[in-house]
Amino acid sequence: MTAAELKNLLKRIQEWPEAAQDELVAVAEQIENELRSDGYVATPEELLAIDAAIASIDAGEIATEREVEAAFAKFRSK
Repeated sequence: MTAAELKNLLKRIQEWPEAAQDELVAVAEQIENELRSDGYVATPEELLAIDAAIASIDAGEIATEREVEAAFAKFRSK
């Protein structure tokens, strides 16, 4: 993105609803924090999802090879 493109985008953003502007600021701050940090830090929600996935695996709740192949086939067809 060129400096001119960025300036034009910033002008358009000023016309966005306040909630959309707030969301953009939050996303930009998250990107900036990730660029400054040594690595990615998962959110509490992501950590809960990871823990739930591990618990499912530990409980033997895993997809069969056939189910995995079917899922990949479905996504490839879209």
